[in-house]
Amino acid sequence: MLYRTASEIDFSVDELGVMDLPAQVLMTSPEFFDVKYVINPHMADKVGTIDYAKALEEWQIVQTAYEQVGLNVHVMEGKSGLPDMVFCANQTLPYQLPGHGGNGVVLSEMYADERRREVGFFREFFSALGYQTLSLGASETIHFEGMGDALWHPGRFLLWGGYGFRTDLRAYEIVSDSLHVPVCLLELTDEDFYHLDTCLSILDESTALIYPDAFTPEGLEMIRAVFTRVLEAPEAEARNLFACNAHCPDRRHVLIQRGCNTTNRLLRDADFIPIELDTGEYLKAGGSVFCMKQMFW
Repeated sequence: MLYRTASEIDFSVDELGVMDLPAQVLMTSPEFFDVKYVINPHMADKVGTIDYAKALEEWQIVQTAYEQVGLNVHVMEGKSGLPDMVFCANQTLPYQLPGHGGNGVVLSEMYADERRREVGFFREFFSALGYQTLSLGASETIHFEGMGDALWHPGRFLLWGGYGFRTDLRAYEIVSDSLHVPVCLLELTDEDFYHLDTCLSILDESTALIYPDAFTPEGLEMIRAVFTRVLEAPEAEARNLFACNAHCPDRRHVLIQRGCNTTNRLLRDADFIPIELDTGEYLKAGGSVFCMKQMFW
């Protein structure tokens, strides 16, 4: 159930198991957010540059935007010593089995030592909700960074899996076998786009927003084989403003970093409604809107 090329695809999206769109949003409060080390290229020269008051204001505006599109926002308190915990897409992969067969989360195995302690707090949060928690359970360390690299196809039991920088390819063998879910594998090739959510935003069942040069030719061909409409963000907006870290939670509204003017025109022409937000302090740490939340059921 692992797909590496377009020629291997033996399904159509409408044949796959149906999942509800998640309507719950988890965010981590930003009181301990900072850039204290460098674990991705965007952090270089940014240590000690965070404006904490501005970061709090930006975080609150993102929270409000999710509430205004009708979603329920839950807030987990940040923890001292974990400045990247605010990027709460990374520590877990929430899932809903088809036919309402139960909810759970796959727990991440973070690549950077600085982030590994974050995962336990998310295990506790989801366990308290009655979610099954699934560990990769490998005999050796296999890195996996949740929905930073593993993206659900909206409303369908299909996973898009990025690998190459933060997540190991073998992680998807375990996830696919454990959940019995097909996974389309996308190798990432540019260290600026170190997570899949930095270069692929899945807007609805048929539409994707991408930065094409972040993928191999095989990966790009597979994206085009599954999505009937592929929007391409320009390099400056994708690389510097994280245009493809935008998030469409409801197949209509797209929360996106302010200033992505060309991308916004593409979105409007495709009948989406961009909602521009300023996440400038979080860009310094290598994240934007999609990174700052986790969706669950």
